[in-house]
Amino acid sequence: EEVPSQTFDNKDYFCGKETFPVYESVFTEEGETIRKIAAETEKPPQIEIHVWTIRKGILRHFYVEKMSKREFEELPYFKQITRTTPSQWKIFSEGEAQISQMCESRVCRTELEDLVKVLYLEKSEKGHC
Repeated sequence: EEVPSQTFDNKDYFCGKETFPVYESVFTEEGETIRKIAAETEKPPQIEIHVWTIRKGILRHFYVEKMSKREFEELPYFKQITRTTPSQWKIFSEGEAQISQMCESRVCRTELEDLVKVLYLEKSEKGHC
């Protein structure tokens, strides 16, 4: 029997797990890269945006802002990059806190890239959830 494969559309479940969309925005101004990773949370229903300011590969500033879904929809520069689970988002948030301390004094380009990869869910083989 054919099992429908997971697609990237609005499916809310990944192998039976709840998922939500993750968005990214990256722009450079005056030698700094501002990278924002945003996720739509259900409880409470809002958008959580993690903002990294990177200068010459060093994480200079990091903070989290929260806004309503309506406010977020008015922002023009975010694109959806994946869907993730609440548990993966927790790992991302905890890892981010560690990296923000570690990367105040040294270049952390690869650590930040690896952290974002945590949000991507592994595509499971058909029927092997």
